[in-house]
Amino acid sequence: MKKYFFYIFLLFSLSIEAQTEPFKIVLDAGHGGKDPGKVHKKIYEKDIVLKIILLLGKELEKDPLFKVIYTRRDDHFIELYERGTIANKAKADLFVSVHCNSSPSKDAHGSESYVLGLHVNDINFEVAKEENQVIFLEKDYKERYAGYDINSPESFIGLSIMQEEYLEQSIQAAKRVQSSLAENTQRRDRGVKQAGFIVLHQTYMPALLIETGFLSNQEEREYLNSIAGQQQIAISIAKAIKNYYHWLKNNSQLSKEAAAAARGDMYYRIQIATSNKDLAAVPSNFKGLSPILKEKIGNAFRYYYGKETDLKKMENLLQIAKKKGFTDAFIVTFISGRRAN
Repeated sequence: MKKYFFYIFLLFSLSIEAQTEPFKIVLDAGHGGKDPGKVHKKIYEKDIVLKIILLLGKELEKDPLFKVIYTRRDDHFIELYERGTIANKAKADLFVSVHCNSSPSKDAHGSESYVLGLHVNDINFEVAKEENQVIFLEKDYKERYAGYDINSPESFIGLSIMQEEYLEQSIQAAKRVQSSLAENTQRRDRGVKQAGFIVLHQTYMPALLIETGFLSNQEEREYLNSIAGQQQIAISIAKAIKNYYHWLKNNSQLSKEAAAAARGDMYYRIQIATSNKDLAAVPSNFKGLSPILKEKIGNAFRYYYGKETDLKKMENLLQIAKKKGFTDAFIVTFISGRRAN
């Protein structure tokens, strides 16, 4: 009888464990080691963000719902691509990178959160450009980041496509971070923005980058460098992550795209041309590209190249199409055989 109850207890325990698989969060302290980040009055960004990240992780680890993975827990240099690799290998549910901001204006202050996307203005571009400059400290950066020119906004168009399917979740997480920071730290809320951060591009999950405040502002620099300030920021971000987790759980009905992806009904094609001419969908009409799909839209025709469920492979095909002369080509999502965007 005792053995019987032991097995019942064991099965129950395993069932509970299976139902409560932890929500994996990768916490990324920006910069580190030979990369100090922003430096003002001998105060280093890399040191402040590491302290915030460790406090944030400690706060989240109090709750068994969360499993925390760190990209770094001490002062050492870690390459941007490696940060993404850590998150991807862990199959994380959320990637959070923490940084400090800087500005030529000493009056600039407040926090802002970024998700991956196109720079809608020069200010966003400059913020991303400054964070992306770390690639020049990496070995073999020319080969690893061959497709990116950090001085060119156009270089990051492909980056936004890679994270497109996670954009809504990333924005929801970022909005909650901004609200929580404003409410709990009484700092200025500079909003949620989009820009081409390479570190966000490397991940295949919802991801955001938080600029916690300006080291160039004396009052904010002192706050960021204080134990009380770091603790407030960490607790505020932890509250936001928990809020995001519960939002995600309560909205667990997958989006149309995510549901299709789970069923294997979502795939990508490259639109290479639109024309009034009814051309045969054969390689000879499209500079040797194959396979070609023709779609009639009113009195016109759309022509697509390739078909893949892997967005990374689609990016490679897009480069092939552009090299063939289809410079305006772009990736299109299909769900259950119908164009989605």
